[in-house]
Amino acid sequence: MDKARELIRSWVDGGLLPGGVLVVGGLQGERCAEAFGSARMDTVFDLASLTKVVATLPVVLSLIAAGKLSLDDPAAAFIPGFRHRQVTIRHLLSHSSGLSADLPWQPRHAANRDIRSEILAQPLVFDPGSRAVYSDLGMILLGWIAETAAGDRLDRLARKYVFEPLGMKDTMFRPPASLADRIAPTEVVDGVPVHGEVHDEKCFQLGGICGSAGLFSTALDVAKYARWWLERGPVQGMNIPPDLMESCIRPIVGNRGLGWEVWSGNGEPPACGERWSIGSFGHTGFTGTSLWIDPTARGYAVFLTNAVHFGRRNRIREMRPALHSVIYSSFHGD
Repeated sequence: MDKARELIRSWVDGGLLPGGVLVVGGLQGERCAEAFGSARMDTVFDLASLTKVVATLPVVLSLIAAGKLSLDDPAAAFIPGFRHRQVTIRHLLSHSSGLSADLPWQPRHAANRDIRSEILAQPLVFDPGSRAVYSDLGMILLGWIAETAAGDRLDRLARKYVFEPLGMKDTMFRPPASLADRIAPTEVVDGVPVHGEVHDEKCFQLGGICGSAGLFSTALDVAKYARWWLERGPVQGMNIPPDLMESCIRPIVGNRGLGWEVWSGNGEPPACGERWSIGSFGHTGFTGTSLWIDPTARGYAVFLTNAVHFGRRNRIREMRPALHSVIYSSFHGD
């Protein structure tokens, strides 16, 4: 892993990243766990859109396994006011619902904004199932569907079904003020860094808990989650069968599975780059976070940074494939 370490150090020394934590491992355990720059191994990062696959996806799968939801249930059955009855939970998970990617941007402290009403008022921009458009809106709806089906709030469901069984003790929504000195600051807004509060504007306006963003965690905790998906074995307190997990990592529409982005070998390569094995799956987060799993190489890579602290024009998108290509070489010894 020396080349991966050297690459990250060069980015930190060159002022491209404030810091970060890399954890690379596989079925035999961790191969690399190191903090860089301003980060420590126990630094808590705003995971941003990793929330979609680390919290919302496994909660929905748990409810499916418990018989409280079905992939083919219409979203409208659980969300009063959602008028697109042809949209199913499967469509929402695969980003093929027909909903647009996002709402018009407004500042974090926009007054009198009703995110729920805005999402429910959205038209469909294409026929459900016909193609995939990555959508925050669909994942927010999934969070609400899970809450309705289970009769509890998403953060408590994620803790019960996912974080506690996997021993992810540093993973949570709305972290307490007592953790402030461990939390990496994100974007500077009006001269003050966002620190300890969710960076995503929609999630912030929804109170810090939603299906699309809001989760905070450490790289070591996310690595525990990655190992579970790599092994897909039984875990006490979890009820998701391996075949249901397997169905999530098969491409459904383009390079989209259920929740995950899946590298099919066709189209634009994902953030892990084109060298990773066909069937590799993962996700990224706007703040600078990423999680990728290669079942063929039997390995995973978690790289958490607060790249957005240096502004939204940071270079994390072009840096990720370079880093993951080096990691892939370490998997295969070439």
